[in-house]
Amino acid sequence: MDFSLTLILELALLGLCTGFLAGLLGLGGGMMMVPFLTFILSTRDYPPEHVIKMAVATSLATICFTSLASVRAHHRRGAVRWPIVRVLAPGIVLGSFVGAQIAAAMPARLLGYLFAGFVAFSATQLVLNRKPRPSRTLPGTPGMFGVGNLIGLLSSLVGAGGAFVSVPFMTWCNVVIHQAVATSAALGFPIALAGSIGYLVAGWSLPDMPAGALGYLYWPGFLVLSAASIVTAPLGARVAHSIDVAPLKRLFALVLYALATYFILR
Repeated sequence: MDFSLTLILELALLGLCTGFLAGLLGLGGGMMMVPFLTFILSTRDYPPEHVIKMAVATSLATICFTSLASVRAHHRRGAVRWPIVRVLAPGIVLGSFVGAQIAAAMPARLLGYLFAGFVAFSATQLVLNRKPRPSRTLPGTPGMFGVGNLIGLLSSLVGAGGAFVSVPFMTWCNVVIHQAVATSAALGFPIALAGSIGYLVAGWSLPDMPAGALGYLYWPGFLVLSAASIVTAPLGARVAHSIDVAPLKRLFALVLYALATYFILR
């Protein structure tokens, strides 16, 4: 297994950067982690048809830990709407697991285009900074199950925590914005856990997976990325309270557009 000092340093730097940005801008690290991890793994001559799926699976597994660290802080402030979490979680778990199976069956090129589209959409949301106008209340249990399915499905396809779907949905349903963000952080754990298990199961029996992979989960990368991102996420959150992050969000949007372009051209 190629797990050299150079690879460790590359993964650690990626984890430190994505953790800081997640804390600073309130975004999951998947949008940055997946493209850069894809590039890192590609330079190791791993099977190209598996590389992006390994990156997505590893990003999801990392979110398991970063979401726990985030939700702990939000819970202390009493901002998490736990009844919403309990109603959405079953649909999210099912959608995340199924989404991983769909992604595993997709051609790598198609999954790359899908990720590029998601990144471009997320960048546009950052530029517009559009807040949906509260216009209704949360749907009943069947409706919440369906919404949870959609959130989990999209999140596991692109290796993200689901905030770009769940936060606008909850805000639209008259959930206060800071509670929507906190509740979305709590939803990140079931999304990441179910999606990670789904990718592990989907890739378990493949004969040509590289050393260091459990299914599609690249566990050495998961360990280093998790440890590094947990260190810098709280720092980014503290910095966010002392500066105006709006210009940084626009700058980050440009980076995301560049990453989306890279994925399409690649």
